[in-house]
Amino acid sequence: MWNPFKSPSKRDTGNYFEKQACRYLKQQGLVFEDKNINFSVGEIDLLMRDKEQLVFVEVRFRHSNQFGGSVASVDKIKQSKLIKAAQLYLQQNYKNQQPSCRFDVIAFQGSKDKFKTQWIKNAFY
Repeated sequence: MWNPFKSPSKRDTGNYFEKQACRYLKQQGLVFEDKNINFSVGEIDLLMRDKEQLVFVEVRFRHSNQFGGSVASVDKIKQSKLIKAAQLYLQQNYKNQQPSCRFDVIAFQGSKDKFKTQWIKNAFY
């Protein structure tokens, strides 16, 4: 039941910005493949295709830069988890025919009503 006094959960906020990221990337010409792919080592937020290249997308949202902001939150530990999850995904789905891949970050800062979007292609390797 909807409660106007309850703030949205972290998951609700995450879903909202994942939809915004997907919409944004589609407008840039990427094609949606899948979302919220879970492994014990981590989760792939969005999987997109940019021509022949598979794109693993990490979506981040922060209200402010107070603790480094949304881009800075994709630290080495988070990157390592994403790389491991991507490796598992590729092993399960592509075996010996792995496509060219990259890791992008879509970072949002602000609020649901007013936010800035930053797209970082090839954010890490």
